[in-house]
Amino acid sequence: MKLSTQIILGFSVVIVLSAADSYTNYLLSKKVQRNTDFLSNSEAIIRNSNRAHKVIIDMQSSFRGYLLTDDRTFLNVYYDGIQSVPRYLKEQKRLVGDDPRQQAILDSISAMHSYWITYSSQLIESRQNTPSSYVQLFESRLKKHVGKKINDEIARQFARFDKIEYAARKHHSAVLLSSIETTHTISLIFLVLTIGIGICSTIYIVIVITKRIASMVDMAEDISNGRFTHVQDTKNDELTGLSESLNVMSDKLDKNIRELETRNTELNKFAYVVSHDLKAPIRGIHNVITWIEEDLQHELSPELKKYLMIIPQRTRRMEALINGLLDYARINLKTPIEEVDLDSLVHDLAESIIPRTFTVEIDKLPVLHTERLKLEQVFANLISNAVKYTKTEQGHIKITSAETEGRYEFSVIDNGIGIDPEYHAKIFEIFQTLREKDEKESTGVGLAIVKKIIDEQHETIRVESQLGQGSAFIFTWKK
Repeated sequence: MKLSTQIILGFSVVIVLSAADSYTNYLLSKKVQRNTDFLSNSEAIIRNSNRAHKVIIDMQSSFRGYLLTDDRTFLNVYYDGIQSVPRYLKEQKRLVGDDPRQQAILDSISAMHSYWITYSSQLIESRQNTPSSYVQLFESRLKKHVGKKINDEIARQFARFDKIEYAARKHHSAVLLSSIETTHTISLIFLVLTIGIGICSTIYIVIVITKRIASMVDMAEDISNGRFTHVQDTKNDELTGLSESLNVMSDKLDKNIRELETRNTELNKFAYVVSHDLKAPIRGIHNVITWIEEDLQHELSPELKKYLMIIPQRTRRMEALINGLLDYARINLKTPIEEVDLDSLVHDLAESIIPRTFTVEIDKLPVLHTERLKLEQVFANLISNAVKYTKTEQGHIKITSAETEGRYEFSVIDNGIGIDPEYHAKIFEIFQTLREKDEKESTGVGLAIVKKIIDEQHETIRVESQLGQGSAFIFTWKK
């Protein structure tokens, strides 16, 4: 299965779970909303019921107060109740909706209240208009407990109404709490599933991709170390093409490296043979000139002697160029890694190369595990270069070392003639020299050898110099 398909499948599962979670929460939220609305409505019903019952009780109290005191101010509450109680009962019927039990109770309360209004209005009218018959009417009603029975029945109906409503509230409260808890539980389950599947899918895909990429990185490291391996890939996905390309590249590099090594070997042999063959006629020329000088010295004119003095200089320069070219060609040859006491090595080089008239300052240098011959060539050429380009006999050469992360930085500093900045890059090219070409040992190969060795080691070298202010050659070398 392709990686894109696996990724899409993983995201699809997460999206489906998220959609299912959202839909389930939507349904549960609707249920919660219904129960919340019911409880809000029930609260209004209970509140309205309490108000209606309180008004009826206040009417009964004001009615009794008037009968006992004949104070008509008591009747204000009574008449207000006649107006407000029907409104409360009507509002209650609207609030309870189509609940038949509550509607029946409200009808009963309304009927009982109307009966009580008839009963109370007769007594009030009798007391106000026919005081003589009032006493007899009051006593007959009082003995039969008509008013008390009506009031008790109204109170019982209100209690029954409230009991039913509270029971419904309790049920819906329980349902509401259950819905909320269910919502939380389902949300948590879906959340855990979504996160779990998302994490597992991500980890799986990351492991698959990382493992594949790691194998390619290992292959790249093998290639960089000269081992041209292959990536074993049977997944047939998007990375398979990259694996196949890397394998093809490895094969081509292996082939090219082998061909290059063969050609380098042949080139080194050629350079050695050519240099050896070129040296023979040069030595012959030098010997002939020597014989002429020894055997025909008295027969030579001054002008001819002058020319004969130039020829050995040219032959020595030619031999130096051939030796330098041979050294340059041999740089690619591998030399053994060994422990190099750089402090001892540089002191030996300084003693053999630097004239005694110079002052030398050498820092404490480290011990390295490296190719001794190549590092020795670098220091030997840089020290020789410093000596060549210091014209004064009071020359000063300083060699320093500084430790950086993973490597050392070395400096070879002199107080010589200096180098114009425009030549800083050119001096590292082969056969480029700032001295006259007929001067001794001025081959222009030394710094080219240094640059090639430094590049082969994947290190850096730079020069800091101004004309007439000396030079500092600074290079790095791996620890």
